[in-house]
Amino acid sequence: MNKLLIVGTVAFDAIETPFGKTDKILGGAATYIGLSAANFKNVDSAIVSVIGDDFPQEYLDMLAAKSIDLSGLETVKGGKTFFWSGKYHNDMNTRDTLETQLNVLENFNPIVPEGYKDADVVMLGNLHPLVQLGVIEQMTKKPKLVVLDTMNFWMDCALKELKQVIAKVDVITINDEEARQLSGEYSLVKAARVISEMGPKYVVIKKGEHGALIFDKENVFFAPALPLEEVFDPTGAGDTFAGGFSGFIASTGDVSFDNMKKAIVHGSNLASFCVEKFGTERMENLSREEVSNRLLQFKALTQFEIELN
Repeated sequence: MNKLLIVGTVAFDAIETPFGKTDKILGGAATYIGLSAANFKNVDSAIVSVIGDDFPQEYLDMLAAKSIDLSGLETVKGGKTFFWSGKYHNDMNTRDTLETQLNVLENFNPIVPEGYKDADVVMLGNLHPLVQLGVIEQMTKKPKLVVLDTMNFWMDCALKELKQVIAKVDVITINDEEARQLSGEYSLVKAARVISEMGPKYVVIKKGEHGALIFDKENVFFAPALPLEEVFDPTGAGDTFAGGFSGFIASTGDVSFDNMKKAIVHGSNLASFCVEKFGTERMENLSREEVSNRLLQFKALTQFEIELN
């Protein structure tokens, strides 16, 4: 079994979209990453995060039933779990944050379980860069691959620390807007080149409903997003993508560019399920048959023959 260490939030979300709204439901980057990575065989995954004692046991039982190790999930007695509330606009690509309560996350000091300090793949979900850096420094063996997910919020308020982390990772995953902000370049090709000079060997740029790109110094690969009739809730789609990407890499143990192209497709495939229901509902009940069938749809979407004269 290859080990996958997942770092990120385990949280409550309250979401409003044109299709409806929810009260507090399960959310958090690490939650989505873990549920996504659970779809791959030969992966022993663990979550490093923090919750309050207001976090329902039924959620913990569900994650444990997915064979996710929770020994790195700290519970703060008397504390409240991180909470985020947001409202999506009609195009579902833009949203307003209505409320953010850091709660126990404010003083979170990650502790990597002893059994995962030699993890093969480390997936650093969206958190303060110093927390992500603290995890890297606890590893006793250099991982085959360290993947970093971040967002524009940290570029605005912790750019120096963020660049410290970027210099230590192999892959960074960000969306197109964030890639432009981080690099100062509008062209995504130029943006990827600038970001790779900061340290990562591979740059993954997510374009939401328009798919994802992966760059290294010599190559570029594009995977489309599957056209869907309805998108109910985009929350967690990027984290689900990251979980599919890192989970596939961990399951194969292959960190070549050719294998990362497959990982991009697996990430896009799983993200296409995430958006079909509110919160984690779709990912909690996903079957291997559904995943395989949709991969065939991706293949049909992108495969063609052409004669060159």
